[in-house]
Amino acid sequence: MFKKPLVVTAALAAVFAMPLSAQAADERELAEIRDQLKQLKDQYEARIQALEKRLQNSVAIKEVGQQEPGKQEPSQQQLASTAPAANTPQAAASATGGATAAANAFNPAISLILGGTYANLSKDPGVWRIRGFMPPGEEVGPGTRSFNLGESELTLSANVDHLFSGQLTFALGSDNSASVEEAFFQTKTLGDGLNVKGGRFLSSIGYLNGQHAHVWDFVDAPLAYQAFLGGQYKQDGLQLKWLAPTERFLEIGMEVGNGSSFPGTERNKNGVNSAVLFARMGDDIGSSASWGGGLSYLRTRAENRSFDDADNLGANVINAFNGNSGIWIADGVYKWAPTNSTSFKLQGEYFRRRESGTLSQDNDSGDYLATQSGWYMQGVYQFLQVWRAGLRYDRLSSGTQNIGLGEERFPGLASYSPTRTSLMLDYSPSEFSRLRLQLSRDKSSPGVADNEIFLQYIMSLGSHGAHKY
Repeated sequence: MFKKPLVVTAALAAVFAMPLSAQAADERELAEIRDQLKQLKDQYEARIQALEKRLQNSVAIKEVGQQEPGKQEPSQQQLASTAPAANTPQAAASATGGATAAANAFNPAISLILGGTYANLSKDPGVWRIRGFMPPGEEVGPGTRSFNLGESELTLSANVDHLFSGQLTFALGSDNSASVEEAFFQTKTLGDGLNVKGGRFLSSIGYLNGQHAHVWDFVDAPLAYQAFLGGQYKQDGLQLKWLAPTERFLEIGMEVGNGSSFPGTERNKNGVNSAVLFARMGDDIGSSASWGGGLSYLRTRAENRSFDDADNLGANVINAFNGNSGIWIADGVYKWAPTNSTSFKLQGEYFRRRESGTLSQDNDSGDYLATQSGWYMQGVYQFLQVWRAGLRYDRLSSGTQNIGLGEERFPGLASYSPTRTSLMLDYSPSEFSRLRLQLSRDKSSPGVADNEIFLQYIMSLGSHGAHKY
C-alpha cells in the first residue's frame, strides 16, 4: 500500500534535482570557456611579444614599397597575420597604437652614401660652359680637377604611424657644406591607388630626375639635364600620384610648388608658382624583358634670373632673364635580364623648352624668345655578375633665339649644337659598393674638345631602400 507514494516521491525528487544538475553543467561549461579564452589570450600575447622582439632586433622598418637590397621585409599582411584575429579592443589596439609604437621604437632608419671622384680634365673647368644656353648657376659641369670628395648623402627614414612615412636626406658637399636635398612626408593608406607627398622632393619629371646621383649609370648627369634643369629639378610643394588598377602599369601625377629651382627663381608671391604634370606606363615583354615610357611637362617662371657673362668686347657684364619657361620631356627605357649575371638597359630622354620674356644687360632690356631642345641615349650592358660597361651620347640644339637687344651683345648665346660622348666601366663586388671608370669627350663649346677621365667610388652604409624602376 506504500508503493505508489514512494514512486511519486522519487519522481518529484528527480524533477526538482534536474535544475540543480543543469546548473552544475552550465557552471562547468562556463569554466571551460573561460579557460579556453585565457589560453587563447596568453597565446596571442606571447605571439605579440615575440613579434615586438623581432621588430626591435631588426635593422629598421622601411617605407612602404621599399626594401633593403637582397633582403625581404615582412609585408603588412604578414605582420597582421600574427595579431589577434578576434574583433576586440585588444586587436584594434594592436593594429593601430601597437604597430605605431613598435615602428617608432627604433626610428629612424639611417643610410649613408659616400662618394668621390678623381678627375683629369684637358680644359680648365673654370671656363666650362654650354654654348648657346643661359648658365643655370647650379652644380653643372665636370667639376674640379684632381681628387674631389664629391657629394655624400645622409638619409633618415621611417614610418611615422599607420598613415604616414617620412624621409630626410642631407647632401654633404666637398666644400664642407650641408644642404637639404629631400625632406618629405608620404601617405600610406589613401587607397584607390592614390598617394600624396609633401615637402621637398626630387620631382618626378622625366626618367632620371627622380633618382639620386649615386644610382646613375654614369658619373654625371646628361647635358640636357644640366642645360634645362640645372642638374636636377627639386620641388618644394605637394605631389599627387594615381596608380591605375590595370594589368599594364599606368601612373599619372601632378606637382605644385614654389618654383624656386632652375629654370625658375625665388618669387615673393603667394600661391602656386610652378606646376608639373606627368604620366608613365610600362609592361613586361615575355619573362626576361620589360619596357617603360613617360611624358612630362614643367611650367614655371623666372624673375631676374641673372648670370655673369662677357660681352662682344670681352667686358664682364651681368645678364638677367624675366619670363615664362615651359619644358616637355619624353622618356623611355628597355630592360633585358635573361640571367642573374647578364642584363642590358637602354634608356633615353628628349627635352624641348620654350622661354619667352625679356633679357636685360646692365640697364638695357629687350624681348626674348627661344625654343631649344636636346636629348641623350645610353646603353649599359652587364656582361658578368660584377662588371658592367656603358656608352652614352648627348646632344643639344640652341635653336633660334630672338634677342631684342641684338645677338651680338650676347656671344655666349650664339647658335651652337653641343655634344658629348661618354664610355664607362664599373665594378660592383656587392650591392653596397661600386668603382667606376669613365672617359668622356666633351664638345660643349666650340674649339678644342675637353677630354675627361673620371675615377669614382660609391659606398653605401646602413639600410637603403629600393629605387624606382
